[in-house]
Amino acid sequence: MAMASLSCLPHSLPVVSHSSPSSSSTKYLIPSNPPYPKRLRFDSRNSNHSKSFALRAALEVVSVIDPAPPSSSGSKGKPNPELIASLKLKLLSAVSGLNRGLAASEDDLRKADAAAKEIEAAGGPVDLPTDLDKLQGRWKLIYSSAFSSRTLGGSRPGPPTGRLLPITLGQVFQRIDIFSKDFDNIVELVLGAPWPLPPVEATATLAHKFELIGDARVKIVFEKTTVKTTGNLSQLPLLELPKLPDGLRPPSNPGSGEFDVTYLDADIRITRGDRDELRVFVVS
Repeated sequence: MAMASLSCLPHSLPVVSHSSPSSSSTKYLIPSNPPYPKRLRFDSRNSNHSKSFALRAALEVVSVIDPAPPSSSGSKGKPNPELIASLKLKLLSAVSGLNRGLAASEDDLRKADAAAKEIEAAGGPVDLPTDLDKLQGRWKLIYSSAFSSRTLGGSRPGPPTGRLLPITLGQVFQRIDIFSKDFDNIVELVLGAPWPLPPVEATATLAHKFELIGDARVKIVFEKTTVKTTGNLSQLPLLELPKLPDGLRPPSNPGSGEFDVTYLDADIRITRGDRDELRVFVVS
């Protein structure tokens, strides 16, 4: 079946600053009640900085050097959390309003790819054997670069469209169980029906098993597809679709696939699959 593979988701405080031409240091207003800033870097050119600090602390004004912009790595080579948070927001902003990629233009595709590459570089290499527990759970697809082509069959994330029945693609999820090695792709669908019949709402679950074949690469193998009607027809039984024999399977739908996890943390996952397809997931 054409949809048999889916590899193939400290708060800064307002400050009041004053500067004078005779000094490169900046005056910051410190609140009289906690929390205070964790660290203050004093201008070493002030030889009486200790006495000056005690005096100025009483007046709630301290002379400090302007902080440098956040670097790409934090302490001991770890990713800088402030930078990562900023880049995540940039990526989510780039893909928002694109209807998971269905409404993306060529410029949108470039912006999303550039934003993803920034966070991939800042986050560093993914080590799935160490961080496998972060894969666990239900993930919601918020962007796929493949959706912009409107051809969602084969190894693309969804069923073929515009062939037999008009199909509207709803939300797409991935449900991953690291203990049973289950990797289910869940697709919400609305199937058109001849007038005056109402459209049919359904959820298709494409069940896979997964295994790690590298530090950041995942291989999934298709097992079966089940379809459950929802809405007004939710009382209908679960339907399991037959699996196509290997000899009848089209080349674009091999029944298995591989993809690289290029960024992973507790609430966002970035993957790159066949033909460098970019996908962004968030924890659902």
